[in-house]
Amino acid sequence: MHVPDGFINAPVSAAAGVVAAAAVGVSLRGARRELADERAAPLAGLVAAFVFAVQMLNFPVAAGTSGHLLGGALAAILVGPYTGVLCISVVLLMQGILFADGGLTALGVNITVMGVVTVLVSYGVFRGLLKVLPRGRRRSVTVAAFVAALLSVPAAAAFFTLVYAVGGTTDVSVGKVLTAMVGVHVLIGIGEAAITALTVSSVLAVRPDLVHGARGLAAPLKLRVGGELIDAPAADGAPAPAAAPAPATARSARRIWGAGLVTALVLAGVVSFYASASPDGLEKVAADQGIDKNVREHAAADSPLADYGVRNVDNARLSGGLAGVIGVGVTVAVGSGVFWAVRKRRAPESVEKSTSGKVSG
Repeated sequence: MHVPDGFINAPVSAAAGVVAAAAVGVSLRGARRELADERAAPLAGLVAAFVFAVQMLNFPVAAGTSGHLLGGALAAILVGPYTGVLCISVVLLMQGILFADGGLTALGVNITVMGVVTVLVSYGVFRGLLKVLPRGRRRSVTVAAFVAALLSVPAAAAFFTLVYAVGGTTDVSVGKVLTAMVGVHVLIGIGEAAITALTVSSVLAVRPDLVHGARGLAAPLKLRVGGELIDAPAADGAPAPAAAPAPATARSARRIWGAGLVTALVLAGVVSFYASASPDGLEKVAADQGIDKNVREHAAADSPLADYGVRNVDNARLSGGLAGVIGVGVTVAVGSGVFWAVRKRRAPESVEKSTSGKVSG
């Protein structure tokens, strides 16, 4: 759903840029809490790289139409909503600058539609479902992730239609655009939901403590007393039986990070060659409805990695694979750098608050 330059007029694109910048600013502050754990920053960088890789895997959803992961739900559930917005923003920035995917003047529109809207809708639905589903079960988290991701995609499509209604550069019926966009993106949402649920359940199976959306959901231990179930009292000072020693936990997190990075590299470098070549949902709707009449050439069209290929590499498989690997590497590096910087800014604030608390006490 990468919006190119020319779909939306300059004033609305600028306004969307302001909204996106404000959302990123709020997310930078909110992410400091989500990145408090030292494992969170590298995991967030990995999530950004994984979203980048999976977005290269267009899957067919209808005759002549494909879809790809948007990633807002996946990022929000794995690393938190504020960090999730930053993850998608990093991905969209790398795609726009390096690969000429998504217009540069439309970057604010893309961040707002694909990052902010998907995260807000999906995480709101996810938290709401967890309140009504059986507590403390991995299946509940997986089901909530599936539904949240499913609904986030047509919600983003509907919001794009709203943006088009305000600032579209062509005279096409908004009703037709809305029907076409939501219709095809409901189908894409099914793929998004499947990918999100599979990924979340895989991490839950090995390290549920690394899933932000699953924290604090463990059901208390129950004891049967006099025929009734009551919460078991916690032993004062006793460590949690299931807690792993810190070194083992760190090694486990590093293994998961390594496995995730290898998976992203394989998906982007190898599996992407077999992705559907059909236009994605927005491209198909734009062509069918005629809202692409004023599309402009991308400012980075001459990039050495434009269109996810490496210039002067004639072999299509090798060119696409190298571009995918480079994209994953750059995204994980930039993303991890951003998240480490955000986390380090939190440390002095924490020390200052702790010191002021001691003085006032």
